Amino acid sequence: MKWKMLALLFALTALLLSGCMFPKEELAQNQVPYKDQIQAVQQAVNDFKKDKGGILPIKTKEADTPIYQKYPIDFKKITPQYMAEPPGNAFESGGIFQYVLVDAETNPTVKLLDLRTAEAIRDINLRIKTKGYPPFGKEISKNVYSIDFKKLGYQEPPYAISPFTNKNLTFVVTSKAEVFVDYRPDLFEVLKNTKREIKPGEDIRSILVDNSMFVPAYSLPYTIDPKTNEPIFLQK
Repeated sequence: MKWKMLALLFALTALLLSGCMFPKEELAQNQVPYKDQIQAVQQAVNDFKKDKGGILPIKTKEADTPIYQKYPIDFKKITPQYMAEPPGNAFESGGIFQYVLVDAETNPTVKLLDLRTAEAIRDINLRIKTKGYPPFGKEISKNVYSIDFKKLGYQEPPYAISPFTNKNLTFVVTSKAEVFVDYRPDLFEVLKNTKREIKPGEDIRSILVDNSMFVPAYSLPYTIDPKTNEPIFLQK
């Protein structure tokens, strides 16, 4: 019996040590979106809001912050009172997602923002800064252009993996040298199946959010072409 106990202790020790050998951000649970984790955060947000008279547990952002990045959840305000700790896939726990709120003023709803996109954009911006100006490619829409990535030193064009379709999405740059993800392929797919009535001039990004765990991070607003009903950049 003594030897069996020692063998079990050795096995458990080896298992624990092997788990410590991998960086936290590389653990599988830190890179996978789980509905139950989103639901747990949603409940914590709801309870906090109820107890605080309508106040939301969010970090303060500038007024001109893009809408899908404007309401990041502040886990310091809801842990440990409303939940034990942030989910393993949250940035605060070494994960790749930032938990954010959409419809914050009317129906605060928890969604995920994939931070890997931010890393790709940060690298592109760094190369643009080094070059001194963005190497504009084809004009896609007014003040929106494709990027000549070869002039930025890329062997292959970088891309973002869509959280909605898992497709590879390209990047675009504005005349103000701001880099964004181009979500037109995702919107095109969703528009084919949506039953929602959409009017030209309406920002249609919400149709990606409505039936998904994610938000279209680092995106420009889009609308539909009144002639083709296909997604186009919304000009303001």
